[in-house]
This record gives sequence, structure tokens and C-alpha cells, in this order.
Amino acid sequence: MSMRRADRLDRLQSALDAGGYLRLKDAARLLGVSEMTVRRDIASCDGRFAYLGGYIAGGLESAGGMGYILDRERDAHIEMKRTACDSAATLLKPGETVFIDCGTTTTHLASRIPADSQITVVCYAMNIAEIVCKKPGLRVVMLGGLYHASSASFSSPESLEMLRGIGINTAFISAGGVHESLGISCSNFHEVEIKQTAIANAVTKALVVDSSKFDQVKPAFFAKLNSFDFLCCDDGIDPARAERLAAAGVRIMLP
Repeated sequence: MSMRRADRLDRLQSALDAGGYLRLKDAARLLGVSEMTVRRDIASCDGRFAYLGGYIAGGLESAGGMGYILDRERDAHIEMKRTACDSAATLLKPGETVFIDCGTTTTHLASRIPADSQITVVCYAMNIAEIVCKKPGLRVVMLGGLYHASSASFSSPESLEMLRGIGINTAFISAGGVHESLGISCSNFHEVEIKQTAIANAVTKALVVDSSKFDQVKPAFFAKLNSFDFLCCDDGIDPARAERLAAAGVRIMLP
């Protein structure tokens, strides 16, 4: 007789407590049910778990539910995110080293990296690594450390030291908020030093955001707009804003 849903969720929680995350197919095998049943179980439990890119992880990470949950954000403004990444992809050059930030926008950029381009990708998020590791002819540097379920990313002092030693041609940085006077922000404080280190080490800095991020402010500020050489966005950006940014020296890349 199969386990009840509550029992399956408790067993899944125990497995995640031990290992941090599980592939969907491994969770299904562990629980003796189909992958669809596991996904239905996860959908029924109000954020207790997060599912993305074939992986299951813990859900809300921070007290009060302030974490940036990938499973919630993945399909938001998806066409705008794809268009912003079409703009960013024009900066990709064969043989170079790029840093790709975490989040749900940059997955679209990762998917646009050509196979056999001899590009080296530096990343620290599972959903990015899962895409680029499957592409032949790429080299992938995955920064490790403590796993953060809210963005399926990793951080540690050791990974920061490793990142400081890597020369980056272009850093593609994501953000949750873009404010013209206050600056660029994200939801997770552990990302701040990683983003700042990538920016400091890169020859070219590209902010990759969709136009819904403008006038938004998230808890963790990490840069000013003039820290970036390019702003890669969709065509929903307001013309007056685009003029102001261009006057301030921000080069805007639109589709």
C-alpha cells in the first residue's frame, strides 16, 4: 500500500535535511510514486518545498517569507526575460570567460550560449549549471559552499576567494530591483559579495533585467547603475527613462 501524502512529504523533508536537494526522479524512486505525484505533493504544501529545473529543495528560507523563491518567479514576465537575454547574448564571444549570475532571468541567457563555443562559464546556481553542463564544448566553473534554497545558489568565503582569482571577460548580472537614484538591489544578502566580486573582476559588466524591475527596491543593494557598461533589457522600457539613462552614460541594449 502506498504512503499517504503527509507521510511522503515528511520522508521527503528528511531526505532534504540530509542532502540539501534531490533530483525529481530520485525523489520519485525514494517515495515509490511517479514524478507527477511528487510534483503534485510539492504543489499542495504552500511553499514547504521548491521545485525547479528537475530539482527539489527546501522552500522559504528566511523568517517572514522574504526569500526570493525561484519556483514562484520562474514564469513571471517570461517573454520579457527571454527578450532581455536575446539582447545580452549579443555580448557572448567564442573562447571568452563569462560570469552568469543566479536567478530566473539568466537561465535564458545560459540556454543561448552556443555549444562548442569554447566559452568558460563561471556560475554559482544549480539552475544555471544544469543548463551549461549539458552543452558540449563549454568549460564550467561552479562556485560552491552553503546551499541557499531561495535562489538555488551557493556561497562561501572559499568560493569568493576562487572567484577573485578568475579573469572574467563579461559579467552578466541579474537583479530584483533597479532604481535610478538608489541603485541595483536583490532579495538575498548572500549574493551581494558574489555579484560585487564578479563586477570588480570583469572587463565588461552587463546588467540583465526585464523592464518590470524598474522602480523596484529589494533589501540588498549591491551596485549603482553606472557600475555597468551595458543594460540589457526588453523593449518595454519607457522611452523617457531610456533617454535619462543614456544621458547618464548607460548603454542600453534592446532587441
